[in-house]
Amino acid sequence: MAVLDINQARACFPSLRSGHIYADNAGGSRTAQAVIDRIVDYLSNTNVQLEAGYSAVNSQCVVEGSITAAELFNATSLDEVGFGSSSTMLFENIARALENDIQPGDEFIITYEHEANNGPWKRLAAQRNAVVKYWHPIPVSAENPYSVTYRVEELLPLVSSRTRLAAITACSNILGSVVPVEEAVKALRQRATEQGAIKVEVALDCVAYASHRRMDVQKWDVDYCVFSVYKVFGAHNAAAYVRSAALRTSFTSIVHDFLKVDDKPYKFQPGGPGNELVYGASAIVPYLKSLTPEDDLAASFNAIAEHEQEILTPLLRFLTDAKQVDRGVRIFGTSEINFSRIPTVCFVVVGQNAMKSKDIVEAFHKKGGISIQSGYFCAYYLIDNLRPKLDVNDGVVRISLVHYNTVEEVEKIVDVLRDVLA
Repeated sequence: MAVLDINQARACFPSLRSGHIYADNAGGSRTAQAVIDRIVDYLSNTNVQLEAGYSAVNSQCVVEGSITAAELFNATSLDEVGFGSSSTMLFENIARALENDIQPGDEFIITYEHEANNGPWKRLAAQRNAVVKYWHPIPVSAENPYSVTYRVEELLPLVSSRTRLAAITACSNILGSVVPVEEAVKALRQRATEQGAIKVEVALDCVAYASHRRMDVQKWDVDYCVFSVYKVFGAHNAAAYVRSAALRTSFTSIVHDFLKVDDKPYKFQPGGPGNELVYGASAIVPYLKSLTPEDDLAASFNAIAEHEQEILTPLLRFLTDAKQVDRGVRIFGTSEINFSRIPTVCFVVVGQNAMKSKDIVEAFHKKGGISIQSGYFCAYYLIDNLRPKLDVNDGVVRISLVHYNTVEEVEKIVDVLRDVLA
C-alpha cells in the first residue's frame, strides 16, 4: 500500500506555509493551489455566460467540474451531478423538487445529524402531511453516555409499508463515526420490500465523509448524495448526485417552466452554479490522485485513511486516558482507534470541575497558532437530545483533522490541551 507523502501534500496548500495549525477542517478545509489557479484563470480569461456564442472554452471548463464531481461520487453520468452554493441549499432544492411525489402518510426516516439533511425533510413532511421518524444513536459504553453511534439494528424497526425516504449520513460531523452505508441501505431496502413499501429513496449526507473516504453512490445504492466542495480542498460551493431514474420520475422541475430539463441536473439547480467555482473543483481529483504513485482515487483514499489513523491516535489516546476521564473529559462517539472513525474528535468537560467548551477554545486562541472550534455545528438536535443534558449553545469542543495535518501538529495540540485541562 502506498504511503502518503505528507510534505508533498502540504506543499499544495499555500495557507499551510505560515505554520499555523488548522484543526477545524470539518468546518472547511484549506484550498489547494491548483483550485485557486483555475478560479483565477476562469475569471481572467473565460468569464462569460455559457449561452454566449464565443463560450466554447467556458462551457468546457464547467464540464470539467462536472466530470470531477461524477468521478468523486462514482456516478454513471454527468447528467447525474449538479452544483450549488452549499450542501444545505442543495438538499433544500432536492426536497422542493420531490414535493409533488410525496403523499399524505408517507414516512421519512431521518437522523439527528447536520440539519442540512434534516430540515428540508421536516419542512416537506409538514407541507405534505408526511410522518417523520428518527434513527436514534445509542451509547456503546456504560461509562460514557455520549459514546453514541448509529446501529443498523436500530434503523430497521422504523421501516414500514409507508416508508418513502431515508435521510442518513455517511459520517457524523460530531461523533466522527463512519456509518456502514452499504450495509444500512441494503438492509433498509430489504426490510422495505418485506413490509410492502412501494417506493423508497435514500438521501445521503457525505459532507463530513468526502475528504476522508472514497464515495461510491453506485455501490451504496443511494438516490441522492451531497458533499461540500469547500470541505474537500476546493472553494465554497457544493455538489449533488441525483440518480437518473429519480431525476426523471421523482422530481418536478424547480426552474423556469419554459426550460426543457426533464432529465438534466439543471432541473433542481435554479440559476447559475458559480461557474468559476465549478471549474475550480476540477482540480480536486488530479490533486487527490497525485498523492500516490498509482494515480488512482482508491489508492489515494486508502493512503489518506492510513495517515489519518496515525494523527488520530495521539489525540484520542490523550482524551480517553484515565487521568482525563477522571478530570471529566467525555468524548463523543466511540473511543476505538480504527477505520470506523475519522479524525474528527468532539468532547466536553463535565463534573465538579466542568469547563465551558467556548472557554477551552478561547484558551487556544489566546495561546495562538492553533485553530479549533466549539459549538453545535448545525447538529443542534443531536447534542440537545443527549443525556445527561448539555448546554447546546455552548456545545462541544471539536478538533477535526485531515490528511495534511501531521503527528507533530497533533502533539502540539495535545500539549496545549494538557495545560488547559490541568
